[in-house]
Order: sequence, then structure tokens, then C-alpha cells
Amino acid sequence: MGRSKFTSNRAGVPARLIACLLASSAAGCSVGPDYHPPQAHLPSNWHALAPDPARVSGGASAAHASEGPAMVVDSDPDPRWWRSFHDSTLDALIDQARAGNLDLKQAVLRIVEARTQMQSTAAQGLPNLRATASYQREQLGLKGLLQSNGVYSGVDRLGAPDSPLNAIAPGSGPVLQQRANDTLGQLTSPINLWQAGFDASWELDLFGRVRRSVEAASADVDAARESRNDALLSLEAEVAQTYLQLRGAQASRDIAERLANDARDTLALTKSQAAVGLASTLDVKQAAAALAQAEANIAPFDGQIAQAANGLALLIGAEPGALDAQLMQHAPLPELPPRVAIGLPSTLARRRPDIRQAEAQLHAATATVGVAVAQFYPDITLTGQIGTRATNASDLARWSHLFYSFGPAVSLPIFEGGALVANLHMADARQAEAALAYRRAVLVALRDVDNALAVYRSDLTHRDALATAVDTQRSAFDLAKERYAKGFVSFLTVLDAQQQLSQVQAQFVQAQTQVATDLVALYKALGGGWESAA
Repeated sequence: MGRSKFTSNRAGVPARLIACLLASSAAGCSVGPDYHPPQAHLPSNWHALAPDPARVSGGASAAHASEGPAMVVDSDPDPRWWRSFHDSTLDALIDQARAGNLDLKQAVLRIVEARTQMQSTAAQGLPNLRATASYQREQLGLKGLLQSNGVYSGVDRLGAPDSPLNAIAPGSGPVLQQRANDTLGQLTSPINLWQAGFDASWELDLFGRVRRSVEAASADVDAARESRNDALLSLEAEVAQTYLQLRGAQASRDIAERLANDARDTLALTKSQAAVGLASTLDVKQAAAALAQAEANIAPFDGQIAQAANGLALLIGAEPGALDAQLMQHAPLPELPPRVAIGLPSTLARRRPDIRQAEAQLHAATATVGVAVAQFYPDITLTGQIGTRATNASDLARWSHLFYSFGPAVSLPIFEGGALVANLHMADARQAEAALAYRRAVLVALRDVDNALAVYRSDLTHRDALATAVDTQRSAFDLAKERYAKGFVSFLTVLDAQQQLSQVQAQFVQAQTQVATDLVALYKALGGGWESAA
């Protein structure tokens, strides 16, 4: 009775051991530092919007020093900021770029790769079960061993006439000899060994090595997603800027054509004046040269228009010329929105994808420190094997051929030549590097917004001054032509006024285009435009 109880207790030890290990795995801790989101430490207001005594009087904000969109800080930027230009062609181009841009598609595939890697990492913490089957034909080499030990000689003596067995039982020696030879023949003949079964193993993640690896892989997915968002934001800004540059080149070409028409009218007037003796041949030649120069100024804008159209085609993932039907019809530059919501600096960290990406990379680096720490602790693995083994395939289904084995295995690092310590120091350094990269990303974002606001404000002032100059110079040119027609001034006065008007009009269109692209750069720096597609 006591022996039966002892046997029963021994049989229950592996089961209790496995139950304890499973419970420990379920409640296992994760070594290494836990991740806590960093503090961005952003200012309370934008530096570029601070009052500037050198430019603003009476305490007015510098943001209102020029006639342009009002800067609003009490609301976040519009995620679809390009719609504020109210240009349906621009809206369609951005939609096309979102759907067809090849760089953006590559960024999406990198997200898929990161997710797949995370799934592969998570699989390390799950049980591993494999089905196995094998066949072997074996020759054990027993015949030589038996011969060297005199077994065959002894068997031969069994059948000898002087064998003691014949004296005991006549004729029994040859019978036993034959049976022994048959048995030796079976033992020394090649055999077939069939085996089928299952192997299982499960690494108990007692110290969180797998959990920390999954945490790091999940953060890598977040980083890949934010990289895609950053690529989308850059794509939208590049499409908008290229489109605005195309419309600006078209507007410049239209002005160049109007100036060529003015030069043509001036030449006609000069010829009529020369016909009645009120102008010289030199005046006619100068007027003709001015017309040729004005016509020559048109051609470069055609190249700029073609380059911008081809650039937009590439951004949407199409071949050159694919957008000609859509874009070659000239259209004016879009009007600026009456107000621009820029939000407060405190909201910048959650809008800028590059900051979010840096935070995800810091999270991954922190989790990697935990992986390096866990490598100092033992690995415990449950392994098991069950199946059947037989010399005939038909016997594999018989319960009597069953075999199995199971139990835990422990691996504890004792001496690794300093490799584990070096890995931990490397992980710590990468975490510190990622923390600095996050801080730098925040500072770069603040710099980008501040620069964009400053450039936008100064270019607005420049554009407004040029607008006044265009009006003044147009009046001067019209007055010069009128006085020349009456013979009060020379043709050089008209030619000089025409050239100055040409220059200031071209500068004004360039300033208009620059202000519009500055606004796009501001929207990009503020980090909006990816939320609706995230």
C-alpha cells in the first residue's frame, strides 16, 4: 500500500512542476526600464509672433504688420489645409498623389514589414509544435562484434559430434545450432526503422525577454507608421508648392505676353511718329529691339511650366505629359485664405510626424534595454516528444509501440566573454541617443515653424511693396507714352518706363508665388495633413 502511494506521488511531480512553471510564466515580470513618454518642453507661444518694436508700434502684433491672412493661435491647423486655397485642381492633384505616389507606397510597405516582424517576434513566446516522421534503414554492425568475441565459434561447437549436448539429448546440438544461427542472422541483418510523432517546446518568458522584444517591435511599427505620415505630409506640401510654382510661371508668362503687346504697340506708335517726322530712325530701332527682348522673355516660362507639370506627374506616379490636359489651361494663382489657424506650440508634438516617429524610436530603444537585461537571466523551456516507433510501417498504429519524453530545460549564462555586458551598454547608449534625437526633433520643429512664420511675414511685406510699385510704375509708363505721343519727351523715356514696369511686374508675380509657397511651408512645418489618411 505504501509503495503504491509512493509511486503515485512520484508520477505527480512532473505535472506539479509544469503547473508551477506555467503559473510563473503567466505572472512573470519584465526586467529593464519601463517606457514613459518624454516631455516635449514646448514654449507657451510662438517666438515669431512676439511683438517686434522695430517693426510694430503701439503694441500691435508683428503678425499683422502686413496685409495678409490673420494668424490664429486658438485653434489647430486644418488637417486638409490645401482646401483653404479653394482650388479644385489642387485638391484633385493631392488626391491623385495620395493614391499613386510611389514613395508613399514604399512607406506603406515598410509598415507591413514592421508589422510582420512584430508578429514573428510575438511568435517566440508561443508554444512550438511540430509533426515529425522518418524512415531509416540501419545496419548496426553486430556481426563483426560477435565474431570478434567468439560467438559464432561457440555456435559452431553446438553442432559438433563431440558437443556435450548430444550426450544429454542426442541430435539436440544441430537443432540448437540452427536456431542460434537464425537468431544471429536476424540480429545482424539490416533493419527498417519507422517513426512518427510530435515534438513540442515552449520557452517560458519568466523575465520578459520576449515581451520586451514584442514591445520594441510594436514601437518599430509605430515609427514606420509615422515615417509614412511624414512622407505623406511632405508629399502634400511638394504637390502644393509645385502646383503654385506652375501657376506662378503661367502668370509670369501672361505678363510677359502683355508686355510684348505693349512693346508692339510702342513700336507701331514710334513708326507712325517717324512717318510724320516726330521720331527718328534710331527710336524705331530701339522700339524694335525692345519688342524682340520682350518676346524673348516669354520662352523661359514655357520651360518652367513644362518642368512643373512633369514634376507633378511624377508626384502622382504618372509619366511626363500625363497632366498636360489638366494643367496647360492657364489659371491664376489661388487666393490666400483670410485666416490661418496655427495653434499653440503645445500641440506641435502630437501633430508633427517626425516628433512622433522620434518618440516611437525612443520607446523601441527603451524596450531593447529590457531585452538586453533579460539575457542575464536563465531561459526555461518546456520540451516534449510523443510518437510511435516500429520496424514495420504497419505497426506504427499500435499502442504498444508508443514512446514519449517531456520535461523542463534550463539554460543560465555563466561566462560570455563580456558579450552580455557589452550588449547592455550598447542598448543604454542607443536609448540615450534616441532621447537626444527626440529632443532635437522638437527643436527642429520649433525652428521650422518660427522660420516659416518669419519668412512668410517678410515676404508678405515684400509683396505688398511690389504691388504699390506696380501701380506706380504702370501710371508712369502710361504717362510716358502719352507725353511721347505729344512730343514732350524722347523715346528713351518711354523705353525706360517700359523696362522698369516689366521688371517690377515680373518681381510682383514672383513675390505672389513665393508668398503662396511660404504659406504651404508654414502648413508643413505645423505638421497637419496626414491625420485624415492615417
